Amino acid sequence: MLGRFIKGPNEQRMPHPAPVIAPVNSVAAAPSAEAEPHGEDFLTLKVELHRHLIDRFNLAALETASKDEILDEIRPIVREFVRGRNVPLNARELDQLTSDTADEMLGLGPIEPLLKDDSIADILINTHNHVFIERRGVLEETSIRFRDEAHLLRIINKIVSAIGRRVDESAPMVDARLSDGSRVNIAVRPISVDGPLVSIRKFSKHPYSLERLVTFNSIRPPMVDLLRIAVQARKSILVSGGTGSGKTTLLNALSSYIPSKERLVTIEDAAELQLQQPHVGRLETRPPNVEGKGEVRQRELLKNALRMRPDRIIVGEVRGEEAFDMLQAMNTGHEGSMTTIHANTPRDAVSRLEQMVGMAGMPMTNDSIRAQIASAIDIIVQTQRLSDGGRRVVSISELTGMEGNVVQLQEVYHFVRRDVGADGTIVGDFRATGVRPRFAQEVATLGHHFSKDAFNPQVPL
Repeated sequence: MLGRFIKGPNEQRMPHPAPVIAPVNSVAAAPSAEAEPHGEDFLTLKVELHRHLIDRFNLAALETASKDEILDEIRPIVREFVRGRNVPLNARELDQLTSDTADEMLGLGPIEPLLKDDSIADILINTHNHVFIERRGVLEETSIRFRDEAHLLRIINKIVSAIGRRVDESAPMVDARLSDGSRVNIAVRPISVDGPLVSIRKFSKHPYSLERLVTFNSIRPPMVDLLRIAVQARKSILVSGGTGSGKTTLLNALSSYIPSKERLVTIEDAAELQLQQPHVGRLETRPPNVEGKGEVRQRELLKNALRMRPDRIIVGEVRGEEAFDMLQAMNTGHEGSMTTIHANTPRDAVSRLEQMVGMAGMPMTNDSIRAQIASAIDIIVQTQRLSDGGRRVVSISELTGMEGNVVQLQEVYHFVRRDVGADGTIVGDFRATGVRPRFAQEVATLGHHFSKDAFNPQVPL
């Protein structure tokens, strides 16, 4: 029924800035004439239409409406508007104009279709003229453009204001998140020389399970069994890997094996974990305000989490002095906790942890720090994004203690590359090393048993 969102005759029509609408085109390798048949004339039409709708609609009422309801409302207005200006549009173009305008009013404008495409993992905006996506591990440029820098900044402000943050010359960098949990990093002038840079890491609406990762050949069933038993037996796990290697995805998948009766507390810079348990407390850091006050760091959140009676603490990523408090927690009754770290190998992960603990400024020798690490962490899972875009669990290692002043690691499973296919695909095998984890006997007393050939290097995984 038309008129639900139309301003009444007594409502004052406030002056508003002249917004701009950019065309939302289908993803393509480069802009084409077919993707934007009306060029600048069509852009001008969108600008005028947007002004017309903003002037007529009650924006407060729009906030509670679904997109379908709004499309039903604005469709006849768009037809009337186009007819009044004698613009020749076919039915498909008219529907596209209606949808684009609704996206601009409610969503994030030109990138709204990309956010709805589940096959896209990353959206990378390099100034208003260039928008790239990552699909199946491969980067490609799209034909989507913002009209100008002011248009892109308006979309950026819509993102950050939704979670109470800001980005401007005094605070030119910000980590944010969208309503669906997607992670956003934004950099604007003056640190971004050519214009705003926006990186959006999307997350699947349906969280990945380890079994689903098996279908993608990211991990094999015996490795899944090892990790499942380790989680259920409250072994502390460190997920290591580079940027975009699937650390958070794996951490989400591992958390699905935590018993639903346990209380979990998550600590993150930008909340992105999608835990399925019913008893989860989520904590998020806070940047300083305009006066430079009010900052809450991960270390303060970790200390507070210890007073919240958690069974396990899950840290989205350890990157600083909070590593000391995390190891203390793992060593004092919070076994089974998990976190991620940026490192290229399990040995590098141990070294980085050692450096981070040193950043806490505690009077500890290197040997005592290593002893803390060896006592707190049970398993390191190494992930890697390969050159073909595929993500693999390339190593699962167990920390077995100290030998002298060295933390001992023994690799249980690893990925061995054999060749590169004609299409650039990495060809390789997951193999057991022949080492049986030390905790196998311990978990057997809890009713967890590994298959007979789980650690046989001669049996393919």
